[in-house]
Amino acid sequence: MIAKQTRSYEKIEQYDEELTASLADNYKTIIADLEEDIAREGLEKTPERVAKAMQYLTHGYGLDPLEILKSAMFTEDHKQMIVVKDIEVYSMCEHHMLPFFGKAHIAYIPNGQIVGLSKIPRIVDAFARRMQVQERLTDQIENCIQEALNPLGVAVVIEAQHMCMQMRGIQKQNSVTTTSSFTGAFEKDKTRKEFISLVSNKLS
Repeated sequence: MIAKQTRSYEKIEQYDEELTASLADNYKTIIADLEEDIAREGLEKTPERVAKAMQYLTHGYGLDPLEILKSAMFTEDHKQMIVVKDIEVYSMCEHHMLPFFGKAHIAYIPNGQIVGLSKIPRIVDAFARRMQVQERLTDQIENCIQEALNPLGVAVVIEAQHMCMQMRGIQKQNSVTTTSSFTGAFEKDKTRKEFISLVSNKLS
């Protein structure tokens, strides 16, 4: 679990010392196996840095997305579409442990309850900061919102670039993967088209 706080210009980061040491030992072995000199100046502290970075990049395992949503739910008789779009997504492909990144567009139609808007990006992070595949990430976000709010419908679309396709393998640098998940009212063509139009266009 990672705790961060800012006091003036000082940033304090706390990591699990035992886990950091274990991960660092493993990364030291990996670097040495790649025939690099682990003792040279540029690499001397790299295993510890990577160990801390990996804890941050996967800190979603220590978060409960459902509880995040439930912590800011409010009774409200609003039955029109609520859209939060262009949410930055950073995650780690579980197949090659390389990043994928992009944007999530999320909407729901309330059924008596709404949620604080900041909580939607927070659950995106909570699920994304794990070893993931984009398809499962999309479904997890949709399922979480559906379970917490029981809305009339949920829509989730994620557009992402995958470094496992761009840096290695097929090496297609301009490829973008789009995944979607729709429930309830968004399974109707008219509602789904309204959502796609809202996330596709810039509102003046």
